[in-house]
Amino acid sequence: MNDRASIDIALLFAARIVRLFAYGFLSVVLVLYLAEIGMPAGQIGLLLSLTLLGDAAISLWLTTSADRLGRRRMLLLGAALMAGAGVAFVITRNPLLLLVAAIVGVISPSGNEIGPFLSIEQASLTQLVTDRQRTRVFAWYNLAGSFATALGALCAGLLAQWLQNSGWLPVDAYRTVIVLYAGIGGMLLVLFLLLSSAIEVEPLAAATEPRLLGLHKSRGVVFQLSALFALDAFAGGFIVQSIMAYWFHVHFGADVELIGAIFFGANLLAGISALLAARIAARFGLINTMVFTHIPSNILLMLVPFMPTLPLAIAVLLLRFSISQMDVPTRQSYTMAVVAPDERSAASGVTSIARSLGAAASPALSGLLLASTLTFSAPFIISGGLKIVYDLLLYRKFRSVKPPEEKLA
Repeated sequence: MNDRASIDIALLFAARIVRLFAYGFLSVVLVLYLAEIGMPAGQIGLLLSLTLLGDAAISLWLTTSADRLGRRRMLLLGAALMAGAGVAFVITRNPLLLLVAAIVGVISPSGNEIGPFLSIEQASLTQLVTDRQRTRVFAWYNLAGSFATALGALCAGLLAQWLQNSGWLPVDAYRTVIVLYAGIGGMLLVLFLLLSSAIEVEPLAAATEPRLLGLHKSRGVVFQLSALFALDAFAGGFIVQSIMAYWFHVHFGADVELIGAIFFGANLLAGISALLAARIAARFGLINTMVFTHIPSNILLMLVPFMPTLPLAIAVLLLRFSISQMDVPTRQSYTMAVVAPDERSAASGVTSIARSLGAAASPALSGLLLASTLTFSAPFIISGGLKIVYDLLLYRKFRSVKPPEEKLA
């Protein structure tokens, strides 16, 4: 690995850290802010769904064009949309304008990665490292993101609570967090400007075969993976971090500072679990690691609403997060491994878009469930159950499709 490649890898990691800090920062207060400005639960769920839907549409265009038009250029455009969405959420309370900003901009209600960044960065990192290094680099990449999300959630909770203790109205405290989110989008622009041409696809690698969504010979595999990932994301959309924060606030009366601390611990554990995934995958394989660590985490998720006290609910949630993210770097590494180099941005983009589309409908459904005391905790059970179905289908379909490093083993 040459010095320029090392610098580009460092910049991509820095962008991941800065961006995920912002996502975690926003996720703690977003639903609380929307509730404070008078938006009902059903409408909040709709806005979150449209946010994911809009991000999916924008990301589909950016990621499937990145290998052809330039990865750095698409990353810069994504950063501008992230900053613009934050500004829009600050300057208006009009529900229609907020919906427009949610659709066009890049806003993360879950605290997780959203937008075109992950797909293009994964393709770039894969180009800069060897097959043997790929899963380990992705594990560290996810660890960095999880730690950043955890720190962002903690800082948002502490800042919002401190401002309220200092006499600020809750709505003004939450708006301050959103202002800072927009500012971080500006920081991303600077980091992406510093990237070199080493992250771009080699000119000779750009295939001339007919393409659909930037894909050619790997199209079948990518579409099958996309369908399964969409199911997993649809399940996860029922309990995005903003909705989970709202559930803890209403069900147990947890304040915003405690909620921030809960998600700090949860994302910290999630990051560690992602790092452990690389070692487990090296021994048992990527698909096995994805499936057999994901099923127990989803059983734990389904148990959270059955806990009679707040400490027990937090304990089960944290235990769930300690193994919940082992499938993430393995899933990302597997997708990059089974496609051609000039399809990587598109493959990651299409699978990510499928996840975004899958996740788009469920927050609206979750909002309806949260509006009734009879179904208030149902999102946890529905989410965990559907995720287990995804795990079983993935194992059945792809257990025999090996990445290059496992074929050589």
